[in-house]
Amino acid sequence: METLRYNLKTASTLLGLKPGELMAQSRQSEWSPEEIWSLRAKLALYPPPVGNRKQLFLNFKGGTGKTSLSTSYAWRLAEMGYGVLLVDLDSQGHATKCLGFEGEDFPHTLLDVFQKKTKLSSIVQKTPLPNLEFVPSNLNMSTVDLLLMPMAGREFKLKSALKELESNYDFIVFDAPPSFGLLNLNALIASNDLIIPVLADFLSFHGLRLLFETLQNLEEDLGHLLEHIFIVVNAFNQTFKLAKEALDALKRHYAEYLMPHVIRQCTKFAQASSEGRPIFLADRDSKGAQDIQTLIQFILATLVEGSPSNGRKK
Repeated sequence: METLRYNLKTASTLLGLKPGELMAQSRQSEWSPEEIWSLRAKLALYPPPVGNRKQLFLNFKGGTGKTSLSTSYAWRLAEMGYGVLLVDLDSQGHATKCLGFEGEDFPHTLLDVFQKKTKLSSIVQKTPLPNLEFVPSNLNMSTVDLLLMPMAGREFKLKSALKELESNYDFIVFDAPPSFGLLNLNALIASNDLIIPVLADFLSFHGLRLLFETLQNLEEDLGHLLEHIFIVVNAFNQTFKLAKEALDALKRHYAEYLMPHVIRQCTKFAQASSEGRPIFLADRDSKGAQDIQTLIQFILATLVEGSPSNGRKK
């Protein structure tokens, strides 16, 4: 990933300052992520606390753009001043790649945490943002469900592994593979919130039905109830008649969970993912970046409204 520098306009926006106010604090033309973080600490310019949230991006249907959303979502939260850990649960390692890294470059994954009782904190990796870290994944993770199968308390292994470090972050964001298995069950039990990316097509209804049936069984059998569920329509093209009809159907059947704003179809998004960059690095003025910002603001407003006053200690 290229060396990251923020210009005056972007840096002042991230800190919530006017350009003149930022220049009064630091007279330079560009700022590194570390310099932005130092200014946050100096001026106590932290975002509203939300407690310690664990959020899962999941859909049993593939091809919904889930990983592109989750990585850019995590990146932007960190830019806004939250402490974020992104956990890649997919053996394909796409979330790892979308942050600019290759999963095969990392010898340790969550598999080591479950198999060898390695501490989760020992496999956490750094990113160019000082307050964004990640747990990588690679093909070794493809055997994790088989590994978990005979274990006692197998559904709670991820939740237990997180206990040592979860208080270090405002957000822990899980990017899950498009399937149901023991690892995704672990992620559901470990999470407070579920974010479900869907496409505006009628095939999405089948995946949603299966997912909500799973959530109902999860509540009945294991007593776990998610605090928030957000359905996000991704890659929406309003010129397609079928897309409009599918969106209307989603509004009728899932109005309680459906986000009021869609993520519009954006070629910059696909390009950014293929290049191993969050959309805010590729083109922070694109439709995709704007829509993710709107998504974040809606979710934050929901969380802040019901959050305790004691957020993560800076």
